Amino acid sequence: MQNLFSNLWNDYVSITPDALEIHNKFSSLSSKPIVNDHIALRTFNDGLISLKHIGSLLSQHGYIEAGEYHFAEKKLYAKHFVHKTDESAPKIFVSELLLEEFSAELQMFCRGLIAQANWQISQEGLQLPKRHWGKISRNAYERLLEESEYAAWLAAFGLRANHFTVSINHLEKFRDIESVNQFVKDAGFKLNTSGAEIKGSEEVCLKQSSTMANIVDWAFEDGNYPIRSCFYEFAQRFAMPNGELYQGFVAASADKIFESTNVAA
Repeated sequence: MQNLFSNLWNDYVSITPDALEIHNKFSSLSSKPIVNDHIALRTFNDGLISLKHIGSLLSQHGYIEAGEYHFAEKKLYAKHFVHKTDESAPKIFVSELLLEEFSAELQMFCRGLIAQANWQISQEGLQLPKRHWGKISRNAYERLLEESEYAAWLAAFGLRANHFTVSINHLEKFRDIESVNQFVKDAGFKLNTSGAEIKGSEEVCLKQSSTMANIVDWAFEDGNYPIRSCFYEFAQRFAMPNGELYQGFVAASADKIFESTNVAA
């Protein structure tokens, strides 16, 4: 399991330099390691890369389902997974695009990618992180963007950690998300303000914020172009009425966190 997270992290920071810089800034203020609250993966709801099959992969690493979420406007379905014995293990949030709810053109293109992925998966088994299909064209990316930013991102980047998340509850020098956000902004990083800078509240037992995704020079079929890659999230959890710290997610907040990769932002 540790090897899986190390591979995901190394791949993630290679295309998200802001995350590594922010992580190092937090680390310089503490003698304790920065705790990762959760990671997120994006996928399609078809073939051997569907949420169902990724869930089967995670079960081999000791993870079990712990919650499900619906995002009607973005046409997504999601679940989060927790480790059944290791409470310190990061949660994993997996969302999938509901292809049948999109145009025939988008479905045809994405199912074509999935067909390529299925062939590779059947030979090698599901590998993370990896784009299991070849490079797409810039024009294809732009066409996908017209219908779904999520679809365009996934087609370009494949199965890799879309974000890691700093657990504010485990930070030594910061007591709340407000001070974390200010620290990040003072360091020169832009936060996602869709909906609000802070998503959620103490009433729903979870507050979240995130940077805007890095803009990287990404390789397409017809050359390199700048697009948004991944982002860094910050989460503060609060106690439920029973006194236990809330460990789930809030769909209304997650909906806005998705927009950290929006092109126009």
